[in-house]
Amino acid sequence: MADNLNYAISVERLVKKYSDIFAVNDISFNVEKGEFFAFLGPNGAGKTTTIKILCTLIRQTGGTAYINGYNVAVDRKEVRKSIGLVFQEPTLDNELTAFENLLFHCELYGMEKKLAKGRIEYILDIIGLYSYKNKLVKYLSGGMKRRLEVGRGLLHSPAVLFLDEPTVGLDIQTRINMWNFIDSLRKAEKTTVFLTTHYIEEAEGCDRIAIIDNGKIIAQDTPDELKKLIESSHGEIPTLSDVFISLVGRQARDESGNSMDRMKEIGRILKIKNWH
Repeated sequence: MADNLNYAISVERLVKKYSDIFAVNDISFNVEKGEFFAFLGPNGAGKTTTIKILCTLIRQTGGTAYINGYNVAVDRKEVRKSIGLVFQEPTLDNELTAFENLLFHCELYGMEKKLAKGRIEYILDIIGLYSYKNKLVKYLSGGMKRRLEVGRGLLHSPAVLFLDEPTVGLDIQTRINMWNFIDSLRKAEKTTVFLTTHYIEEAEGCDRIAIIDNGKIIAQDTPDELKKLIESSHGEIPTLSDVFISLVGRQARDESGNSMDRMKEIGRILKIKNWH
């Protein structure tokens, strides 16, 4: 248990199985406090399933996981207090203002109203939306909405912020601006950030990366160390893209089965069994 307290996230031999299909297959990793850590992998690799386990949204089949020293299967309430979460799909209420969306979140976490208002104004300021606080969310741009969701995830000062494909659907310029914003916010809040993405250039800026495919972690290290896994060609320094293709390229996919087909099969099994 002592070792688990030293990490923001500690995962050992985590498994999630649906019938005879492994969505997450015996993975282990640790994330240091204050670290910017990324799961990089193709669609259906097991990224979102892992996050859902860590955020207590689903239960693992086997293994253990700790967030901020709390067991995700046992201390679910404490885990939820310790995390902020931004999923791929928007979850803001379009008929409420930016301020009202954040206030509702504070109420869910039982924050004192006076303290909540101060915290909301601080967050709106650092995400650059203070002048839009009374504007209905439905009138905000896609980039503004994503910034508001990230800000909402930090309202209760969580130890760990989970970002699950946070820039999906955003144009390149907005994505770049979004990451500049997240990086500055992370440093200001001293928050551990756990990112899942299939955009290689987004993972490039992380402290460490775990490459996951077919439910297994196949490599994890700093971006620079991962690039040393493959030989350079024509004297050129390998890129993270080269590493990714080398590890999860077409040949590996053909041998192990297509991840998207695998996840569709999981969905079919869940539907048949009426699991929610």
